[in-house]
Amino acid sequence: MRGPCPRGSLLAALLALPAWLHAAEAQPVLFDWFEYTGRDAVFEKPLPEGHYRNPVLAGFHPDPSVARAGDRYYLVNSSFAYYPGIPVFESADLVHWERIGHVVDRPDMLDFDGLGVSRGVFAPAIEFHDGTFYLVTTAVDSGGNFVVTATDPAGPWSDPVWLPGVDGIDPSLFFDHDGRAYLLNNGPPEGEPRYDGHRAVWLQAFDLEAMQPTGPRRVLVDGGVDPASNPIWIEGPHLYRRDGWYYLSCAEGGTGPQHSQVILRSRDVWGPYEPYDRNPILTQRDLPDDRPDPVTNAGHADLVQGPDGSWWATFLASRNYDRAHYNTGRETFLLPVEWRDGWPVILEPGRTIPYVLPAPSWMQGPADQAPMTGNFTWRDEFDGPALDGAWRFVRVPKQDWADLRAQPGWLAIQPLAEGLDTLRNPAFLARRQQHLAFEASTALRLPAEPGTEAGLAAFQNERHWYFVGVRRGADAAEVFLERSAGGAREVVATAALAPGANAPSTGSGRNPASNDAGAAAMATVTLRITGDAGAYGFAFDAGEGWQWLARGQDGTVLSTETAGGFVGATVGPHARLAPDR
Repeated sequence: MRGPCPRGSLLAALLALPAWLHAAEAQPVLFDWFEYTGRDAVFEKPLPEGHYRNPVLAGFHPDPSVARAGDRYYLVNSSFAYYPGIPVFESADLVHWERIGHVVDRPDMLDFDGLGVSRGVFAPAIEFHDGTFYLVTTAVDSGGNFVVTATDPAGPWSDPVWLPGVDGIDPSLFFDHDGRAYLLNNGPPEGEPRYDGHRAVWLQAFDLEAMQPTGPRRVLVDGGVDPASNPIWIEGPHLYRRDGWYYLSCAEGGTGPQHSQVILRSRDVWGPYEPYDRNPILTQRDLPDDRPDPVTNAGHADLVQGPDGSWWATFLASRNYDRAHYNTGRETFLLPVEWRDGWPVILEPGRTIPYVLPAPSWMQGPADQAPMTGNFTWRDEFDGPALDGAWRFVRVPKQDWADLRAQPGWLAIQPLAEGLDTLRNPAFLARRQQHLAFEASTALRLPAEPGTEAGLAAFQNERHWYFVGVRRGADAAEVFLERSAGGAREVVATAALAPGANAPSTGSGRNPASNDAGAAAMATVTLRITGDAGAYGFAFDAGEGWQWLARGQDGTVLSTETAGGFVGATVGPHARLAPDR
């Protein structure tokens, strides 16, 4: 996929080499712990017995695809340019989900350098057939469509098998009752597109031995279920077979407020497919914008059958504030499917997606779904042998800058020359923001030398982020807040730290290494980011109690409505070399 290094890329690498070497000379920054707490009002309502809470995966978990294998269910999400890529979740009841691994978990599988955060891996689709898990997806601007397999969904997954003859995005596999396999995908229509967003859903036979599509391709849907209305972005196709019918389920209308799910059916896998006369079978676009606690953008559904014969739909949707803004990205929701006159219906028109509803009949025990959804506190003491699976990198790391072994009980981050605005991999550990109302905090040792800046970042993409950090100058140390709101980074606020300040023991109380260069080098600072819909605050404690560095900052900078793209905001520790170092 990477091929020979072009001359321009080699020159760029050589020019960047001194910065990497310089970064390696800097001392690592030590973080003692990280804590995240969510306090959304919609999650405060107690759950009645036998009920569950939506979303089932809160925070940036878009484009869910689900498969059943025996008595277990497996779900995957888009990960775009984050690494490791394509999280894999397991559940026994479709409500309680546990992350068991990632599909893209080896650095040589994909490379996202040079890409914006919303490029990379789009809409994976998972299926289980004859003892093997199959996953197909698209690496946008980084290789195209590919398929991988595994006998254990926790991994390891195979290396990508590229599908060079398949254009477009959103591939999925369908295994028919006779053992034949088919590949669906979103692609350009036949001939010239009639309008912007004119797409088609294609079908082609798939050879499981060669792991390649074979034979002719056929358009199943051109444009959408009502071609005369110029429907846009027919995508995310999935095929199901029930009672002798083939059901083709697709998203339509784009991933914004007009998003929806539509259904068609045929007696033959190749069609022709007849659309349901009451489409869409899921949307929220017909509801008033000023409704309380709105759920929007609903669509991109995948259906699965339970052991009791019931059908369920996983799909993406967003929780908005101020009508249009959402910082938590597109999340994974779950609703029951009702079959009416041979058609599946996820939600009646005009109905809001419920936050609480009856659980699947086979769910056992209380529906405490934390830390995947609901209100909770999540804390990492950095005392394990490896990073917790909740942490992700922005693009694929090219060196090991995050270390839990150098000083046990502490996270050591090697500062890099790359900041949050890079199109490579910054030294930033990202955890999803899962709530509209939240706070995230960390305790770190003040960098021992001038030129290193470290702290806590709230990140949406390389052009939209906040960074509250500490740095040591020639004469004094300070805490600062920096922001990027779509343009150049800017300093929002600064405050001097008292000489020799050492924060109280708010963490584990572990004694730092004994070879530190004096008490000043051991100064500990605690940083906090708070969010309440579109208002963010930034505070610090350097041993004299909490002080606000800045309050009421514009949180819409971190919303998809402002920043664009397809991801949600993340928070976590970050360290970098000062730009003028």
